[in-house]
Amino acid sequence: MAKIKAKKRGKAKAAKRSNVARPFTPEALLKRSIRAHFTKLGFTKANDGTLVLPGTGKEIVRKLHGSQRAERLEDNRAFIKRASAHALPHFANGDEIDPAKIQLRLIRVDSGTKNSDLFRFATLTWSVPVSVGFGRRLRYLVWDEAHKRLVGLIALGDPVFNLSVRDNLIQWNAQDRAKRLVSILDAYVLGAVPPYNMLLGGKAVACLVRSQEVFDDFKKFYGNTVGIISGKRKRAQLLAVTTTSSMGRSSIYNRLRLKDEVYMDPIGYTVGWGHFHITDRLFDEIRKYLSLKKHPYAGNHQFGDGPNWRLRTIRKALGELDINESVLRHGIQREVFICPFGPNALELLKTGKGKLDTSNLKTVQQISDLARDRWIVPRAERRPEFKAWKRERIPDLIAGIESAPVKLKARAS
Repeated sequence: MAKIKAKKRGKAKAAKRSNVARPFTPEALLKRSIRAHFTKLGFTKANDGTLVLPGTGKEIVRKLHGSQRAERLEDNRAFIKRASAHALPHFANGDEIDPAKIQLRLIRVDSGTKNSDLFRFATLTWSVPVSVGFGRRLRYLVWDEAHKRLVGLIALGDPVFNLSVRDNLIQWNAQDRAKRLVSILDAYVLGAVPPYNMLLGGKAVACLVRSQEVFDDFKKFYGNTVGIISGKRKRAQLLAVTTTSSMGRSSIYNRLRLKDEVYMDPIGYTVGWGHFHITDRLFDEIRKYLSLKKHPYAGNHQFGDGPNWRLRTIRKALGELDINESVLRHGIQREVFICPFGPNALELLKTGKGKLDTSNLKTVQQISDLARDRWIVPRAERRPEFKAWKRERIPDLIAGIESAPVKLKARAS
């Protein structure tokens, strides 16, 4: 009898040990990497498994993005060395700029071109790593025609499918959203580079999102396309652009108006849930682990899988590892804005009926003239220190040796 009981105890202990990851199994190694990463970022964990921020404020946000940004710089080391000689002359010295003569225009960026390299190089000055975007994309260099220098960047891409503050504003149900989300883009890169950002150039760049030229480009390239996911032909027009501030509340987009025209409306905050704090290298470890498990999410992302593929992949791995997915609640809330392309744009998004009123849509030149008089020239008179900026400081800005004179914005990847 004693032998039988001992045998049963031995089996029970063996079964218990089988449910615990051994020190060098793929599960144990990946768990250790995830926990070490969160600890390095300064997170602590609450009793319910939720991550607790190490503090508040914009410097904390930059710190949380630090590992990801360091990865991007390492991955782009060869590109930076190759592109610097061509890219740097397109940045302005402050003392060569006459604010009263600034004239903005948009240059659309095609992949594999010199302009594409300049766009990529300029995004590396951002303190928050820039997403490459997904699906439909319209990318622009914002150019100062008078001085032949780079002012800023705009990149518009497919919006996330689930965004509660946007969907509540429009009053969509799931079916409405599936049909009409095609008429919205998201500005995932939006901002000015030095020295134009010191002259409130970021406000001017943001206003250019709602221009006649952007509206026409959308119609030209995406107005009559077949959806890869649905397989249906969609006659879409651009009704609105959304964007989120990378640093919480935005001073650039709030109260963004020219004369009586409002260009950005704040509509609320994100819930502080996502995957920006999962670096690319950690994500690679997650995919390798899922590959060992022969999980389909380990495969390469194909367009049509949806913009939340990375998030779903991380959630699948967390489930396999028995890690509470509440670790994806990082607590960084970002302010969300919407830029309607006409006074009846939201109604069209809600009902799918009617014709967009574009009577107030302005050209890039008209917006440029208004923004120069409204923001740029008065700022230059109040804050003449922009003249001291030298383009030779751009490499230090990319390397993170010095901070940007004015903070820039990009959607966290």
